Amino acid sequence: MTSGTMRIGADVGGTFTDVVLETGERMFSTKVLTTYDAPEDSVLDGVRTVVAEAGVNLSGLETFIHGTTLATNALIGRTGARTALVTTEGFRDTIEMRTESRFEQYDLNLVLPVPLVERRDRHTLGERVGADGRVLRPFDDDEARTLIERLADRPDGHRYQAVAVGFIHSYVNGDHERRFRDLLLERMPDLAVSISSEVSPQMREFERFNTVCANAYVQPLMASYLRNLEERLHAAGATCPVYLMHSGGGLVDVDTAARFPVRLVESGPAGGAIFAADIAARHGLDAVLSYDMGGTTAKICLVEDQTPRTAKTFEVARTHRFNKGSGMPISIPVIEMIEIGAGGGSIAGVDMLGQIRVGPLSAGSEPGPAAYGLGGTRPTVTDANLILGRLSVDSFGAPGIDLVKEAARTALADHVATPLEMDVETAAVGVTEVVDENMANAARVHAVENGKDVSRFTMIAFGGGAPLHAGRLCEKLRVDELLVPPGAGVGSAIGFLRAPFAYEALRSHYVAMDSFDHTVANLLLEDLADEASAFVRSALGGTGDLIPLLEVERCVFMRYAGQGWEIPVRLDNEHFDHLGGELLANRFEKAYEEFFGRAIDGLGVEAIGWSVRVATPRPAVDRIARVEPRRDVVGDRTRRIYDTVSGAVVDAAVLDRATLAVGDRVIGPAVIVEDQTTTWLTGADQAVLQADGCLLITRQDADPVDAESD
Repeated sequence: MTSGTMRIGADVGGTFTDVVLETGERMFSTKVLTTYDAPEDSVLDGVRTVVAEAGVNLSGLETFIHGTTLATNALIGRTGARTALVTTEGFRDTIEMRTESRFEQYDLNLVLPVPLVERRDRHTLGERVGADGRVLRPFDDDEARTLIERLADRPDGHRYQAVAVGFIHSYVNGDHERRFRDLLLERMPDLAVSISSEVSPQMREFERFNTVCANAYVQPLMASYLRNLEERLHAAGATCPVYLMHSGGGLVDVDTAARFPVRLVESGPAGGAIFAADIAARHGLDAVLSYDMGGTTAKICLVEDQTPRTAKTFEVARTHRFNKGSGMPISIPVIEMIEIGAGGGSIAGVDMLGQIRVGPLSAGSEPGPAAYGLGGTRPTVTDANLILGRLSVDSFGAPGIDLVKEAARTALADHVATPLEMDVETAAVGVTEVVDENMANAARVHAVENGKDVSRFTMIAFGGGAPLHAGRLCEKLRVDELLVPPGAGVGSAIGFLRAPFAYEALRSHYVAMDSFDHTVANLLLEDLADEASAFVRSALGGTGDLIPLLEVERCVFMRYAGQGWEIPVRLDNEHFDHLGGELLANRFEKAYEEFFGRAIDGLGVEAIGWSVRVATPRPAVDRIARVEPRRDVVGDRTRRIYDTVSGAVVDAAVLDRATLAVGDRVIGPAVIVEDQTTTWLTGADQAVLQADGCLLITRQDADPVDAESD
């Protein structure tokens, strides 16, 4: 980065909005409580704060990068637009029937999630395309116009704001969807229309229909929000373009984000994974467990070879204890992670069996944890940490919030301690232990599902809550090393500033390897590359001379014949020749063996989906040599804090992170305080400040210095 570059990253979370300003080599950051009714207010408040702190003029801003939970909240809270779904005759109830699988096999009272679009708002046309793309029943313009008139003139007087169009097999041939969209906009030009062949051109109609419905549902809301935010930023003096972080870990422009807002659903967590990948690259780590704990949720992601794992589908708005299959499937490229309701604001209570439960409900920013003094009366993880001494009213880093310890004590007493007939301190220990075990279990499941041994990974912890819990989480997972980067409390917002301009195009195309046509495969991949490049080119302002520098990553999703799901197989960028089918089959079997431990003999191999990701090159980073301890630092302050290692309240050292020098070692029990977060070291931990400002935390009985001197 050149000396004069000034950029801002803004991440709107469920509790806090994080804003980071980077100018030259300096960084300024703040946390502001998220304003649910108008999220742009908290963004602009944060922008004004960091601009004033940096002493700069907003007119000098070169880039503004934004990630938001607005689309996610609209899907969870069902606060999006009045939406209709138009589909092929006979498939009206697909989004309600789902896949007919049961996410709780033995629950006799199981209730499936309510579809996003009610049955009365679902309509059909008689067109039909076959799985090979051939037209089996032609599109009838007259029938379509008759339906459009019904959509335009609803008898209840409530006009549709958005229409989702999902026809059978349109991922192979989207002509009928495009024709219906043209006729719709001809009659209702202000209508928001989403078609599945553009939003998610992938097989499996339930997932595809649900994705296009979700896109249409949030499109008017997101388009209005993004335009309003852009206008208010420019009115405040900024003249730079606004970019959005998408779920796949790249940046897109406002026009693309407004067209495909469903791609923004996991934008904040994606920024966190990019942040962890950047730290991993600087430290030369090829196996990293990214741990992001904020005010509402905790996110865990595997980062291998300095690249976060990705997937082509995920779930939002899970309704049943966060069980897989109980939510809303979204088929878009996404950084793969597991997300649970375990944040600082997660609400604790006692269930009918007398067990402490934490989450998934969160106090959020309104009314917030009891200790915030903003009206919350239910105990949260933040309240428990305050009672245990890990947080302090003197060093809590969120501006405008003065923690009230007595309010936290009262909430824990009323809802946890008294029902269980224990003292408040013991109740607080129970709350933190439960939330830590919940996160550890989530990490184990995520690692096992991906065929990985999590104990061989290094953890990178960030988010306002993660440094408080990461040490204990490492104990439970038997992870030996933990890094807490500088700026950890606003890590996702920093990750926005490290993200490339990128877009991934996907398409389903079935082919068996024994009948592989290399010409068709090459044309398909070239078409996907052109599509992805066009979006990146648009975000770059059409700068043609940058296009040859773009990086291209290709992937094919493959399976054995007869299997229901596929695994990703990475491709080189060379064209296929007549041996392409054999080459792909060999690569699939190697990938399958790595994933499951063995290949299967005698089964045919087939490709189902294809993807091409185009991105601006990742900038080179300076490798950080690991620093040995040079001196032990004790500090001149202590605080009474409960330590999980000794099981007692101990005198723990309190140190300011800003006063530590490279090579300083802090031996636990201790807390290291800074703006926006606090790092807790148990009695078994030690931390050494590295050359880039990261805290390297290891066990005291381990050798933290398998490293070079800097």
